[in-house]
Amino acid sequence: MSNNFSPNSSSFTFNDGGRSRYFKGRAGDCAARAMSIALELDYKLCYDELAKAHSAKTGKRSARNGIYKDDFNVVLNRHGWVWRSAPKLDGRKARSVDMPRGRVIVRMARHFAAVVDGVLHDTWDSSNKMVYGYWVKE
Repeated sequence: MSNNFSPNSSSFTFNDGGRSRYFKGRAGDCAARAMSIALELDYKLCYDELAKAHSAKTGKRSARNGIYKDDFNVVLNRHGWVWRSAPKLDGRKARSVDMPRGRVIVRMARHFAAVVDGVLHDTWDSSNKMVYGYWVKE
């Protein structure tokens, strides 16, 4: 792989995962958006499932302001998705464009996003952020 990373406009596509069908405004609901996009499920179904998992720990029945990685992992495992570490690259950190082909969910600092065939699908372009790892359907 090349040592030079330079994101381009084709590495990002605006996609709210269907959130706008149910809610207005902005929220920290990146897990629900990413799950909806990557698993090709209805946003509200994902939101409700994540909120239920999150409430077991916090008592807050909402996925609006984020959820814990461990709670997200449990939900994704139920759907047959598994965690993988980001690829090791020579001279730079992994980014969304470095993910395997197909549908994956990446974990970045304080953010989750869907990546489809190397293209980040989200409400903002975080393609320049380092990816710690990703979930993929086994």
